[in-house]
This record gives sequence, C-alpha cells and structure tokens, in this order.
Amino acid sequence: METAAKQRLTPREYLDIERDAEIRSEFLDGEMFAMAGGTRRHSRIKVEVTRVLANRLSGGPCQVLDSDMRVKIEATGLYTYPDVSVACGNLRFEDEREDTLLNPKLIVEVLSDSTVAWDRREKFWHYRQIQSLLEYVLVSQDAVVEHYSRQSDTTWLLETIEGRNAILRLKSIKCSVPPAEIHEDDARTPTKRKPQHSTKRSLKR
Repeated sequence: METAAKQRLTPREYLDIERDAEIRSEFLDGEMFAMAGGTRRHSRIKVEVTRVLANRLSGGPCQVLDSDMRVKIEATGLYTYPDVSVACGNLRFEDEREDTLLNPKLIVEVLSDSTVAWDRREKFWHYRQIQSLLEYVLVSQDAVVEHYSRQSDTTWLLETIEGRNAILRLKSIKCSVPPAEIHEDDARTPTKRKPQHSTKRSLKR
C-alpha cells in the first residue's frame, strides 16, 4: 500500500509558523523539529554564560544574544536556536524582522543528556559552514568546557578546559572567562583533574 509523501515546508512557511508558535522548533530539509525544554541547572548555566559575556563585552563592538535569537546556517538551511551567540560589527539578518541572525562569530551550547550527541557532531558540522564563525564552546553541567577554534588551514583546535583555576580564552571577541564563573555551584567543579589541556583534530567543513 502506498503512503502519501509527507509535505515539506519552505523556509518562508517555516518562519511564518514559527513566529506565531508558542513552542520553538528547529528547521531542516523542509521539516520542523520541536525543541525540548531544559532543566533548572541547564537554564542557570545558560543565563550565567550570557551574563558573564555581556558584562565582558559591554560598550564594545560585539553583541551577546540569548537563545531567543534564531540562527540560520545559509549553506545548509538549518534554522536553530543556540544557547548563546555573539556577533560583532554589522549584524546580518535574514530579513527586516531581525530575528534570524546569519553571521555569529561565537556560539555557545550548554550540554544536556538529550542534546550532547547532536551538539558535538551534526550540529557542529552545520555550524562549521558559517563563514563568520570562529569559535564554538560546549559547556557541560559538571564544569568541563570544550573550546573549538577555527584555524587558518580550516581545521579546528579543540581545547578541553577544566579545574578551578582554568581560563577560557576567547580570542575572536578578546575576552577571558574562568569557567567557575558560569557554574551555579562551583563546589562541584572537579579538582583532581589537570587544569587544562589541548588536542588538535582536523575536521572537514
């Protein structure tokens, strides 16, 4: 028995629906994917990341945007909502509504059990197609930070940062952040691991 093909939406149809929706959805290849809600701890870390970066960048050329700002990856067609994004200089948007950013310089995602694989793999692949993106940061809920930075040869350098005295250095926006500042309960920060280390892996665009 034949089944009817699922009707796919155009990006414009998605935006028309999304702008009136109560629940946010990502969009890719004609399909909408409802986003799950986060835990209290996930929400608190996301708020702290936004607050710390906004304080560091206040008065400068960069703007910190929270998860209300949708980002479109033009090369792949993915529409998504990063936990935190930073854009500098002239911000580019898809249209006059200015609710879909095209040129973030930094993206931060707070990891959760339900999104960790997507954030580390497929979603990061999409993000790497953004020409303006120079850094990608994954913040775990146990105070470990994975910092990816784009290199001149198009590879990405991964630095895993952990420990009470560790520092996250964000060269693209010229600021440094101790991960302890962005965790609600830094008493849970691991202390027996090395403060930080770096490994370099080559990732295809």
